[in-house]
Amino acid sequence: MDLDLALQTFILESRELLEDMENALLNAGHSGEGGGDEAVHAIFRAAHTIKGSAGLFSLDHIVEFTHVVESLLDDVRDGKLALSDELIVLLLSCCDHLSGMITALAAGQTEADAAMLAEGKPLIVQLRAQMGQPADGGHGQASHGEGGALVAEDHPGVERMGEPGGSSDAWHLSLRFGPDVLRDGMDPLSFIRYLGQIGRIVGIVTLADAIPAAEQMDPETCYLGFEIALETEADKAAIEGVFEFVQDSCTLHILPPRSRVEEYVRLIRELPEQKALLGDILVRCGCITQRELDAALQVQAAAGHSPAAAPPLGAILVGQGTAEPAMVEAALSKQKQGGDPKPAESRSIRVDADKLDLLINLVGELIIVGASANLIARQVRNSELLECTSMLSDLVEQVRDSALQLRMVKIGATFNRFQRVVHDVAREIGKDIGLAVSGEDTELDKTVVEKIGDPLTHLVRNAIDHGIEPAELRAERGKPLRGTVRLNAFHDSGSIVIEVSDDGGGLDRERILAKAIERGLIEPDRKLSDQEIYGLIFEPGFSTAAAITNLSGRGVGMDVVKRNITALRGTVMVDSAPGLGTTVTVRLPLTLAIIDGFLVGLGTATFVVPLDMIDECIEFAAEPGHDYTNLRGQVLPFIRLRSLFGVSTPPPRRESIVVVKHQGQRIGLVVDALHGEFQTVIKPLGRMFSQLRCISGSTILGSGEVALILDVPAIVGRGSGGGSADTPQLAA
Repeated sequence: MDLDLALQTFILESRELLEDMENALLNAGHSGEGGGDEAVHAIFRAAHTIKGSAGLFSLDHIVEFTHVVESLLDDVRDGKLALSDELIVLLLSCCDHLSGMITALAAGQTEADAAMLAEGKPLIVQLRAQMGQPADGGHGQASHGEGGALVAEDHPGVERMGEPGGSSDAWHLSLRFGPDVLRDGMDPLSFIRYLGQIGRIVGIVTLADAIPAAEQMDPETCYLGFEIALETEADKAAIEGVFEFVQDSCTLHILPPRSRVEEYVRLIRELPEQKALLGDILVRCGCITQRELDAALQVQAAAGHSPAAAPPLGAILVGQGTAEPAMVEAALSKQKQGGDPKPAESRSIRVDADKLDLLINLVGELIIVGASANLIARQVRNSELLECTSMLSDLVEQVRDSALQLRMVKIGATFNRFQRVVHDVAREIGKDIGLAVSGEDTELDKTVVEKIGDPLTHLVRNAIDHGIEPAELRAERGKPLRGTVRLNAFHDSGSIVIEVSDDGGGLDRERILAKAIERGLIEPDRKLSDQEIYGLIFEPGFSTAAAITNLSGRGVGMDVVKRNITALRGTVMVDSAPGLGTTVTVRLPLTLAIIDGFLVGLGTATFVVPLDMIDECIEFAAEPGHDYTNLRGQVLPFIRLRSLFGVSTPPPRRESIVVVKHQGQRIGLVVDALHGEFQTVIKPLGRMFSQLRCISGSTILGSGEVALILDVPAIVGRGSGGGSADTPQLAA
């Protein structure tokens, strides 16, 4: 077993558990009846899992801190403590501290340093105070001394089996480690020590019968086994989970105490009367674990050449010592009453993101090579080669769609992060604000998700600080005292649209206009639409805040938001209604890698229009001197791309109009020729072309030539604002 790989898995799973724990804490206060209890159970399970896994890697500092958190959560589960706002804030701080320890572990720090101990100490003091315990731990708990060293717990030593004081009703563990357990990087004693975290070892016998003569011993081979008596309230699956990382290299039998056998029989008899298999009944009641069932099924399959010849499963379980006869008899009786088939299990695999990126890049190169092969086939006019390249193109398109789908993730995980942002910022500025989320199942490219987090964070914080009014003002205006920030996501025309809205007072149009005139951004006599005025908040250094705070007032942020969104080939718009609130709409491409494009000719150059933005293509027709045409009785404005890009070659006798649509607006693009659809691999433009407008990227054609990808949103914006005269002066 690769211990480093297992540790990386622990780090990834711990981060996911901490995220779940944080979300459960934030939702606990707003859960309905019964929902709060479920949230507490989810929080407890997350903390317990982290503690258990950390113990397997001897990460004592994580185990000790999480143990205190788990003890407090246990009191909450038992009703001894209420999950108040104060306690939620404390547990959120504990999540942050655990996250810091996991981050340090990922950087190679396997032990707590002085700074980490100093950060965790006040949290432990507060946790113990909530439980009514002294700050030093009390009750025999382990604690840190002044120097940060661990002070051992004060408890009696382990008692050997058969000696006075040994438990007469304990779990019996028969454990034999495999010979390669040490080579796999595992310490057998660490697993036995961890049993003390879920119960009390009341008896233990070391089995040394497999140790060979001294001259034949291998120092890297494990020869030991153990017979252990364990008192615990944990179930069989939890005890087996202690040995999860060595299950494949050890032999483990777990026999329940006599009192548990009677309890298992009672649980089996109380099961609802529904169809179920014998093994499922025993697993469901905790009599055996899934691993024990799988091992017995393998023995059954290997023993008989046919199902009729195979020995009964119950006999195998009893013979292995896995289950008691009374439990099997009770399960057989319940099985006769009927039960349902075994549910299908979901299958998933964790894949490194870099491997997915490499796959997407390779698919992109495959598309370019496939286009080149298709071009050669058309040139040589070989029908068989054309048929092969056509089939290849279809297969490449399917591979492309599958590869892109692998990188698509739901935006809900990103949205859930803002529960904590809203909670913390609202408390900081003294406002009562909630977060409403919708469209969390909307999918987009993982690369886009990673880069949109910071801009969305700033928009949410801005809505809390600027948008939502204080409670007194909301009461005067007849609004609910609790303000609401909403996040919504949906697909539209091949893009994802994310809306950040609030029910606050809205933007002050006149104040923004006055500030813009004062700073010289616009001329005093210039007439602007509401949309243009609201767009001024994205200008660098622009702010209407009366005072500088930790959140706002320095005029830094909104311009960065727009710059980051533009870098993702996206757009951002603001809409506001006085007294009702503000909505910021962010529109982004679904993917940054590969799109379906439509090739158009302009002079000797070729351009690509994103296919999902095209409504139709029509023949050019317009009265001389006009920049609009009649499209089935409706006026369609158009832009001559020749004028926009400064193409000086003579126009052809016949031109076409490509009708594109963006944000409900339709506009025509006058082009020289239509070349058809093309799978477009997006290549970013170099830094030299970063200021070039109306172009969002480039691609490589099958001929090896470079085609520029049109930025349709920018072109539509120019067209709606009479931008046909604005010329980027792209060389012909």
